[in-house]
Amino acid sequence: MCGIIGYVGSGDAVPLVLEGLKRLEYRGYDSAGFALVEDGQLVVEKSAGRLSEFMASLGDSLPSGRAAIAHTRWATHGAPTDNNAHPHTDCTGRIAVIHNGIIENVAVLRATLAKHGHSFRSDTDTEVLAHLIEHLYEDSLQGAVAAALKQVEGAYGLAVICTYEPHTIVAAKQGSPLLLGVGDGENFVASDAAAVLQHTRSVVYLDDGEMAVLTKDGYQIPDLDTTRVAKAVSPVDWDLATIERGGYPHFMLKEIMEQPVSICNTLRGHLLPEDGNARLSGINLSDAELLEFDRVVLIACGTSWHAALIGEYMLEELARVPVEVEYASEFRYRNPIIDDRTLVVGISQSGETADTLAAVREAKKKGAWTLGIVNVVGSSIAREVDGGTYIHAGPEIGVASTKAFTCQVTALALLTLRLGRQRALSVLQGREIVEALNALPEQVKAVLAKANEIERIAEQYVRAPNALYLGRGYNFPVALEGALKLKEISYIHAEGYPAAEMKHGPIALIDGMMPVVFVAPQDGVYPKIVSNLEEVKARGGRVFAVVTDGDDQIARLADHVFTIPKTLDSLTPLLSVLPLQLFAYYIAVRRGCNVDQPRNLAKAVTVE
Repeated sequence: MCGIIGYVGSGDAVPLVLEGLKRLEYRGYDSAGFALVEDGQLVVEKSAGRLSEFMASLGDSLPSGRAAIAHTRWATHGAPTDNNAHPHTDCTGRIAVIHNGIIENVAVLRATLAKHGHSFRSDTDTEVLAHLIEHLYEDSLQGAVAAALKQVEGAYGLAVICTYEPHTIVAAKQGSPLLLGVGDGENFVASDAAAVLQHTRSVVYLDDGEMAVLTKDGYQIPDLDTTRVAKAVSPVDWDLATIERGGYPHFMLKEIMEQPVSICNTLRGHLLPEDGNARLSGINLSDAELLEFDRVVLIACGTSWHAALIGEYMLEELARVPVEVEYASEFRYRNPIIDDRTLVVGISQSGETADTLAAVREAKKKGAWTLGIVNVVGSSIAREVDGGTYIHAGPEIGVASTKAFTCQVTALALLTLRLGRQRALSVLQGREIVEALNALPEQVKAVLAKANEIERIAEQYVRAPNALYLGRGYNFPVALEGALKLKEISYIHAEGYPAAEMKHGPIALIDGMMPVVFVAPQDGVYPKIVSNLEEVKARGGRVFAVVTDGDDQIARLADHVFTIPKTLDSLTPLLSVLPLQLFAYYIAVRRGCNVDQPRNLAKAVTVE
C-alpha cells in the first residue's frame, strides 16, 4: 500500500500521475515512483523518501507517454529503499506493477518462480506479482494478470502496464480499495477519488474479484474468469476545495476547526424533535426488527474503536441493550458467538479498513445483520453491509482522525436514540437528547474559539517525554483518544487509563516530570475523579484538566484547566475531546513534527 494512480488517454501521462500522487500524499508513504512505455521501452523512475524530493530529482525533462502508473508506498514487505519502491518490474523489463495490500503466499510463489529462473531485486511481495505475470504471459496482459491472481492468496489493489500493450492498463481488486475515473477520451485508475477529482467526478468502484481493462477509448470490467461485469457510474459529490488547506497551516487544524459543520452534517435530516427520535432509514430495519436483537457488537480499529467504546456506554445506559466492543483485528480469529439476533456495527472512516471489512464479512457468515458507520461513500464496507449511515464528515486528509471521530460518536448517538426509543427511553427523554444534539454545533464552535488557550497550555508540555491521560465513564475513551493523538503526531509516549485504574500500576510513574491530563467534566462520576486528581497532586504530578464551565474546585487543584460547556453526560465526549485534539496538535507543531503525515502511519490501513 498506499496510493495508486494510473492514466491512459491522449494527454501527457507523467505530469498527470505525479499530480495524482500529490493528492494522495495525505494517506502516508515512504517512497514514490512511476512507470510508462516510451518509444516501446518501459521507463521506471522511483526512490525512497518524500514525493517532493523525488519530483525534484526528475528535473524538467520528464519522459513522455500516453499511459502511466504511479505509486506511493507504505512498507509492508521490505524497508523503505529505492529497490523496494514501486513500480516493480519483471526479468525482461517489459512489465511493471504497482500494488497495495499483502500477498500472503509470497514465499511459495517466489520459490516456484526462482526454480523457473526468475531472479528478484527487492524484498517486496509486489515484485513477485510482476514475475508471475511475466511467467504466465501468452498473448494478453488481461489474461496473464487474471491467471496470476488465481494463484495469489491475500489482498491487492493493483495496476499493470507492459510494452506489449503500451496503451492499456489492467487493474484488479481484492480487499484493497480501487476505483476507475471515467473521462472523455481518457480514463484513470486510483485508490482514492481525490487523485482523479481534478479531471472527472464520474467514478466506478471495483468490488473484490473484479478487474478493469482501461484504454483511452473506454474500459471493461471482467472478473478473473473474464466474464464481463456491469457496473454503475457514481458521481463524486465533493470538490477540490474540500481537500485543500483553505488558509490553515495544516489539514489537521483545518479539520479540527470544521467540526461544528461536520457534526451538523452528520445530524442533518436525522432528528425528529417532536417524537424525540432519530430517522435512520439507511439501516434498512423496521422498528419491529430492531426489537428482535438481543445484543449489539461494535467492531472497529484505532480511533474508531474509541468511538465504539463511547457508543457502548450510550447504548447500554440509554437503550438498555447489551453491547460488546471488539478490535476488528481480533474478532474473526477467536470464533465469536454471533447469530441472527446480533446486530453488528462496523465503524471506519475510510470504509476500507481491512480488519474491519473482514470482521463484517465474518459476522455476515454467522447470520448477523450488519450495519456500517463510514465516511466515504461507495467504500468497501459501505457496499458490504446490510445497512448503515454515512457520517458526512467530508474528506479527512490529516492522517490523525479528528472530525471523523466526533462524527462517528454523533452517529452512534443517533443509533442510540433510535434503539432507545424502541426499548427504554420515554418521549420526554428522547426530546432532551434531541435538544442537546441540536445544541452541539454551537457548543463545539465555542470550545474551538478558545484554541489559543490550549496553544498556551501546550507550550508548557512540549518537552515532556511521557504523558498519562485519565478519565472515567464516558470520558475514559476520550482519555484513550487523547493519548493516541499525542502519540500519533508528536511521538511523545502517552497512555490512557480509567482514572481509578491509575492506582493499579501507573501511579508509580507519577512525579514532577510526568504530566497527567484529566478529562473531568461535572458528570455522574465527578466526585470520584476529583479524588483521583488529589492522588496525583499528592505525588507531585503536573495536571492539565478539562472541566465544565464554572468548576472552581478542580481549578484550585490543577496546574492548568480548560473549560467546556455543560451538556448531557452521554454527549460530553464530543466536547471534551476537542481540547485534547488541539493539545496534541500544538505540541506536535512546536516539536517540528509532520502533523499531517506522521511517520510510519497511513490514513487507510488496507492490510491485516
